[in-house]
Amino acid sequence: MPYFIFRINQGPTAIVKNLELIKECEAYKEAKTLVKSMRVEQAEGDQSEIKMIFADNQLLAEEQILETREKPIVREWEK
Repeated sequence: MPYFIFRINQGPTAIVKNLELIKECEAYKEAKTLVKSMRVEQAEGDQSEIKMIFADNQLLAEEQILETREKPIVREWEK
C-alpha cells in the first residue's frame, strides 16, 4: 500500500477542505523526508497543511484525511 501526500487548503467554510495530491510514495522513509522538507520550505503566511496518509488507494486516502475525529478525553491526571 502506498503513502499519499496531500496539501490541504481551507475551503469557503470550516467543513469544506480542498485536497491536492502532491505525490504517491511506496516507501515510508521517502514520504516522511518529502513531507518534512515541504513543511520547512512552506512560506511564512501559507495556511495550508501538508499531510501524509497510508491507504489502499487515493479515494480511501482522501476519505480518511477528511474524516473528522473526536478529541480525546483528557483525564485530570494527564494534564
